[in-house]
Amino acid sequence: MANHLQEIKIETIDLFCGIGGLTYGLKKSGINVIAGIDNDETCKYAYEKNNKIKFINADLTKYGSGEIKKIYSQNAIKILVGCAPCQPFSSHSFKNKSKNHDDRWDLLTYFGKIIDDTLPEIVSMENVRGIVKTDIFKQFVNVLERNNYHIVYKIIYVPDYGAPQNRSRLILLASKLGEIKIPEPTHTKETYVTVKDIIKKLPPIKAGQTSKNDPLHKAKNLSKTNLQRIKQSKQNGTWRDWEEKLLLDCYKKESGQTYTSVYGRMGWNNVSPTITTQFFNLGSGRFGHPTQNRALSLREGALLQTFPKNYDFGEIKSMTTIARHIGNSVPPVLGEIIGKTIKQHINNIYAKK
Repeated sequence: MANHLQEIKIETIDLFCGIGGLTYGLKKSGINVIAGIDNDETCKYAYEKNNKIKFINADLTKYGSGEIKKIYSQNAIKILVGCAPCQPFSSHSFKNKSKNHDDRWDLLTYFGKIIDDTLPEIVSMENVRGIVKTDIFKQFVNVLERNNYHIVYKIIYVPDYGAPQNRSRLILLASKLGEIKIPEPTHTKETYVTVKDIIKKLPPIKAGQTSKNDPLHKAKNLSKTNLQRIKQSKQNGTWRDWEEKLLLDCYKKESGQTYTSVYGRMGWNNVSPTITTQFFNLGSGRFGHPTQNRALSLREGALLQTFPKNYDFGEIKSMTTIARHIGNSVPPVLGEIIGKTIKQHINNIYAKK
């Protein structure tokens, strides 16, 4: 079958693009991305440097659909992709959403409004699994149904697609061109990429140190107590491995007995925990290095998030900022798989014409 994509102009805009994890993956699959839009100006350098694509610093609640329409060329197959910031849809936020309205809840609504106004041929949306329980997600799907899209969505486990972390995500694909399918898994439990596969060969560093040859291979310093805790921690273990004097007060209460992963070490032969924006903090989850007495370095978090080694995150003025950029990203490997699926979908449709 001839590659019909060579004859078709395809243009993609990445909403909520961050530093470009999704864009990078789409580009690697051969999908043409023409712009990324995000309200966080600190993402501009990494997005443009690594993807060579225009970064538009704009708030999508104010940036009109008319402006987005102007970015696309006439006669192009328009693709609109995006991952609205997912913190409002986390399990923790669900418990409190009735008490505290988070403006980020509205971003999916704006995504839907842009679809309504621009009617791209293909839409891709990626987010946390909990979003499917919300009315706001149902409203988003209603927008697509009202505009006659073929819609499919599924909660996937990202190790099934080559990302080495314990993360489940919602993938939604919608097309005006015809039926579209969720990508098939590329890995099985026996072939999952592990922590060992990704970070084992990096040079050892201590807490508070930066590798001489890699500024991003930088680990946060630890207090004396936390250093003692990590030294007494075992791979995949819990705080129950520590001497009693090192226990936090919460662990001495019945209500704290279940928080077994905090301050824990990862295991070489497992996938990592979900890489959050706080992965460099030992006390934010099971982010202890499997054998070294420290939390993950920025480089290790980026690699576990499937960014390539040569991805340029810019000058490291703040570990917090870089970790936020990494943790908020769509894993590029997932973007690549989504891109391949979209390419195959378009090719199949045009092969029939």
